[in-house]
Amino acid sequence: MKIDRSRRSLRVLAVVAVASAALAACSSSGGAANQPGANAPAAGGTAPGGKQYTIAMVTHSPSGDTFWDKVQAGANAAATQTGVTLKYSNDPDSNKQATLVQNAIDSKVDGIATTLANPEAVGPVLKQAADAGIPTVAFNAGIDDYQKYGAKMYFGSDEDVAGQAVGTRISGAGGGGKALCVIQAQGVISLETRCAGVKKTYPNVENIQVNGTDLPSVQQTIGAKLQQDPSISWVVTLGADYAIVAGQAIAETNSTAKVATFDLSKDAAQAIKDGKIVFAVDQQPYLQGFMAVQMLYLNITNGNDLGGGKPVLTGPSYVDSTNIDKILEYANNNTR
Repeated sequence: MKIDRSRRSLRVLAVVAVASAALAACSSSGGAANQPGANAPAAGGTAPGGKQYTIAMVTHSPSGDTFWDKVQAGANAAATQTGVTLKYSNDPDSNKQATLVQNAIDSKVDGIATTLANPEAVGPVLKQAADAGIPTVAFNAGIDDYQKYGAKMYFGSDEDVAGQAVGTRISGAGGGGKALCVIQAQGVISLETRCAGVKKTYPNVENIQVNGTDLPSVQQTIGAKLQQDPSISWVVTLGADYAIVAGQAIAETNSTAKVATFDLSKDAAQAIKDGKIVFAVDQQPYLQGFMAVQMLYLNITNGNDLGGGKPVLTGPSYVDSTNIDKILEYANNNTR
């Protein structure tokens, strides 16, 4: 969709922009996924009225992570559509992430989008931005805390609800036995919440902590656990990359356990297609990045907000054998 911004009012822009975001989640031929810059750093540009806006996005992600690549792709697409300059930065160390938010404040950006994986570390700095009059939104992590730190909106999944849905689905899939919930990073509230949610609807759950930065180690740890405890019938991973190595551990140990995972990647989508992963719970990271930037822009330029004070949920969305043929194309495009 091409918008002649010189002829349309900001009110029309708001309607079109929100519609574009919805299309980004369900279409490969008309949404943000095909806009220039969807998979490359945003170059910035001049917004309507000649004003140049800069939005900072600060995440707790490690570099080179397939999940966060999609978040950044969505943010880039929204920046390109709106003509803003996007400054993306990240650090898995919560104290360093807080410093990055402070840097954004000091550089006088027009808006800040950030994750709150560790609200106590990052939240107070985000509150400083809000108190200074800089519009802020939270996404991906911090659904229970964003409002207390002044964020205007939240885009992400309710991890407790998603976890309960996983427990219900694996219970209905049969097999009984124990579910092993694999936590790849310590101190990340959303990961703990996922496993706790699974346990609410599938009580026989054991959590296992792994070093998510070392995939061979993750595979070895899961494999050792499978050999030690043959009652494990499900391995639930909290990230797509870990689902792949869980499948490899199952094959090497001749276990009969099945794999379910949170989040999606190109490889995980193919594994669902091949029957190696039963299903994935997708929180749609591309959409999170897109909406965080898009709605900050609309809030800055037109006073818009979404959610009515409540979180805007991007998940859980389920990917399994019933819809993988459609979703696989989008996963290969780095938009699902």
